[in-house]
Amino acid sequence: MADNFTPTSASEAAADRLLANVEKPSPARIYDYLLGGENHYAIDREFGDRQKRVMPDIVRAMQANRAFLGRAVRCAVAQGIRQFVDIGSGLPTKGQVHEIADEAAPGECRVVYIDNEQIAYAHADALLGTHADRRRHHALYADLLEYTDLWHQVSTIDGIDPEEPTCLLVVALLHFITPGQAPEKALDFLRDCLPAGSLLAMSHGCDELDDPGIQQVVRNYSSESTTQTCLRTRAEFTAFFGDFELLDPGVVWVPQWRPDNDSVWSEHPATSRYLAGVARKPR
Repeated sequence: MADNFTPTSASEAAADRLLANVEKPSPARIYDYLLGGENHYAIDREFGDRQKRVMPDIVRAMQANRAFLGRAVRCAVAQGIRQFVDIGSGLPTKGQVHEIADEAAPGECRVVYIDNEQIAYAHADALLGTHADRRRHHALYADLLEYTDLWHQVSTIDGIDPEEPTCLLVVALLHFITPGQAPEKALDFLRDCLPAGSLLAMSHGCDELDDPGIQQVVRNYSSESTTQTCLRTRAEFTAFFGDFELLDPGVVWVPQWRPDNDSVWSEHPATSRYLAGVARKPR
């Protein structure tokens, strides 16, 4: 990101709307709280604690989703990818993309964090200013649904090559975008923009157990937080990958996606609540 990045007027309007909602729980701040982060308010903690009572395994589910993110990044690095774009990156928590990528390929990877919540963007920008390499790690204030502007900003960052294979991460974001907002249009556009050999890594909330706990959590998010929330079926989520080629093992529950010693899940994998997959753009 250029240091003199200035939000567009549309982004400024969005920021005003978000700042007007600081008295409501924010999904980004709730996620940060439940993962043990420090960037949240009392209202987020109170909301998060209530969700734990409704769905006692919500923290483990979020941890499993976060662990999938790490494995997807390491997979991309192992396949030679050195550029990452993380849309809906949220607030800084342990296991950021640039940290994982730099462990796997020290000093080689470039990462762009994108969020449409002003507070999340500000925290990410501050984090990168003190704990990252500004030449390789960037933060943008942009919205997935304003996808042409988003990709223009990404492609004009000094050091980012839009013709180089990239890993696009859309992790635990799409269930905060309702069908009426047509997220498939954004994903169609972004898949077209990615060069051949790129990877698309995504996860999404799903309920295949007809569990009243997660259904109540979804209702609570939709009625009380700053963002509407929806679950999708496995088929609906899989469709977001378009004609990209799914890597083994395909679309599965997060603990099933290339598990390692840190991703042991003793219960039914569907209790992890998140489906995930990684797919490659054909060459």
